[in-house]
Amino acid sequence: MIKWAITFFVLALIAGLLGFGLIANLSFGIAKVLFYIFIGLFVVSLIFGRRITRSRTW
Repeated sequence: MIKWAITFFVLALIAGLLGFGLIANLSFGIAKVLFYIFIGLFVVSLIFGRRITRSRTW
């Protein structure tokens, strides 16, 4: 998912440089949403991942 966020961010930068404001704004908005979803899932996986490995240790 972080690859998609980076892809949309790069697309927004290129579109902004070429003067396509609407496409740049939409791409940046999508990249921002995907980035926050990625961060949220990363934090959840850190929290629950540690709990699962702790319960399996002897």
